[in-house]
Amino acid sequence: MPTYHVNEPISADEFIAVLRASTLAERRPVDDLGVIEDMLQHANLIVTAREGGKLIGVARTLTDFSYIAYLSDLAVDVAYQRQGIGRELIRLTKQQLGPACKLLLLAAPAAAEYYPRLGFEYQPRAWMLPAGKDVM
Repeated sequence: MPTYHVNEPISADEFIAVLRASTLAERRPVDDLGVIEDMLQHANLIVTAREGGKLIGVARTLTDFSYIAYLSDLAVDVAYQRQGIGRELIRLTKQQLGPACKLLLLAAPAAAEYYPRLGFEYQPRAWMLPAGKDVM
């Protein structure tokens, strides 16, 4: 049975390991240790799942705790998926937020069918300014 922790410090190496084990590493800068360290340092809500001390899941969020929370990473080691760990990480994340706070995320292509089952509503209007591109 996993144990869950809120804002427990995790190392960049642990984070990278769970990103790789979850397949999220395909869309994260796991080869840039400085960026990974910044991602951890500047997130203001991190919920983790551990099994026997091993990090098996993480929900990393940027939020003001009142209006909006961006769940930027939800990663669960594939060996532990389909056990409710992702659901619990999201539930514990939401529990830390104010009652009017919305939870927003960008789904990985393989997970697009997962989020509606948890009550998330599809939002068709999202815009991104890619890295390296200036405002025109």
